[in-house]
Amino acid sequence: MKSAQRRNAIVDVLMANGSATVDELAERLMVSRMTIYRDLDELEAHGLLRKVRGGASVHPSNRFESSFRYRARLNEAAKRAIVAAARELVEPGQAILIDDGSTAGMLAELLREQRSLTVITNNLQAIQYLADIDGIELIVLGGSANSQFNGCFGMLAEQALASIRADIAFMSPSTICDGAAYHQNQEVAKTKKAMMAAAEQRYLLADSSKFGRTALYLLSSLSAFDEIITDREPDPRQRAAIDKLPVQVRVVGTGEA
Repeated sequence: MKSAQRRNAIVDVLMANGSATVDELAERLMVSRMTIYRDLDELEAHGLLRKVRGGASVHPSNRFESSFRYRARLNEAAKRAIVAAARELVEPGQAILIDDGSTAGMLAELLREQRSLTVITNNLQAIQYLADIDGIELIVLGGSANSQFNGCFGMLAEQALASIRADIAFMSPSTICDGAAYHQNQEVAKTKKAMMAAAEQRYLLADSSKFGRTALYLLSSLSAFDEIITDREPDPRQRAAIDKLPVQVRVVGTGEA
């Protein structure tokens, strides 16, 4: 097995299981532990995993955000309920901002049936969904493409956002804790902030797994958003922090028991 194939196989194992030990990977791929360690170094350098004691994980931490590929598979029913509610906020003739998040990206799929709509995004998934759809003007933000976050970020994206004004921004945070939203990556957080500044209204789309965890960079106080749309009532501590702020929380059902 060539190194590229082996590394793809490692990523596939982690995507399926969340984490694995070096010994498990070495036995599964029939290579030495040292080979696995070298592969993990290379994959970590590309932001596809984080090394932990004795193995690797794709679960998020304070400094590491899971890859878009992994996040897109998590809590799918919750995300679909959230974006269904978000779609009801969209009216013909509006200009809509969609950020790089996996939940916000799912909203783009639902907007394919909309007409007389302008969508501005740096989300590569959203771009694929909305390219060449009649009735939708798609404006793609520039910047440096990042495969881990499946979006474009940096100075060019921020400059483009500074020159536009949209009706609504739909955002997905990495984490929400004690009345604030956070992200693990500085460049991503800066682009998200520029997107927030470019919109009249801001909605935070966050499944319940995002609550009660923090990350390295502060994105914003939740008071900067008009509403948080989630699938489950936050725990008492998080709800108490939110209730001190001028932001609404809408809980939508997933249809699952």
